Amino acid sequence: MDLQLRGKTAFISGSTGGIGAAIARTLAAEGTRVIVNGRSEQAVHDAVTALRRTHPDVGHDGIVADFADPASVERLLGDLGAVDILVNNVGQFGLAQFESVSDDDWAHILEVNLMSGVRLSRHVLPGMLDRGWGRILFVSSESGVNIPADMIHYGVTKAAMIALGNGLAKRTRGTDVTVNTILGGPTYSDGVAATIEAIAADQSAPADAVKASIIGQNRTTLLERFLEPEEIAALAAYLASPLASATNGAALRADGGVLTGML
Repeated sequence: MDLQLRGKTAFISGSTGGIGAAIARTLAAEGTRVIVNGRSEQAVHDAVTALRRTHPDVGHDGIVADFADPASVERLLGDLGAVDILVNNVGQFGLAQFESVSDDDWAHILEVNLMSGVRLSRHVLPGMLDRGWGRILFVSSESGVNIPADMIHYGVTKAAMIALGNGLAKRTRGTDVTVNTILGGPTYSDGVAATIEAIAADQSAPADAVKASIIGQNRTTLLERFLEPEEIAALAAYLASPLASATNGAALRADGGVLTGML
């Protein structure tokens, strides 16, 4: 299926690895010019080089920025020109008991997970509305709907992303600009893989066994496995395309059946 994305330009925050990198690859395969982002010069360089190697006919690029640093974000916004597609993907997570999460921890995760999307969307939305076409996507999580007790701080930021996307969609009335949110399920991203490997090392157990044990404890997943980043990316590419023109202000599930309610 042709998603009609050739000639579009997309910026994806946090896209040198994991879900963001999968979205970058999927959009590039559809002919989209992709601007990747990461905190490391080397990681951004490697990601751009890989995209240019596999899809050399489009001028892919990258911008280094740390979304925990507002000054770094300001520099990014100064370098970021007009884009047709914004994917707010960058995010941090981690297991923590509520009582142990300090005010500084809360401020940090809100800065990265929520304020990144606020600042980027505020930057690109006026241009999209002026041009009459655009796509803003938020990569949220099922944890924003069913807040995990051991990741309350993370779940709250993901719930806020859903609310932000819903509110911004109301700004697009009567245009061909849409704003939607993806509710991802347990995904074997780079961050999850690193966490599982750390647990495995701590327990002196094989990483595959720890991986199977963790997903096995999730009694609501219908897939009974971790999602692959490419499965999230497939939905993101569709929502970014002109074919998704009738979908706006929605929170769409790519969660493997973790959220088992009808809505």
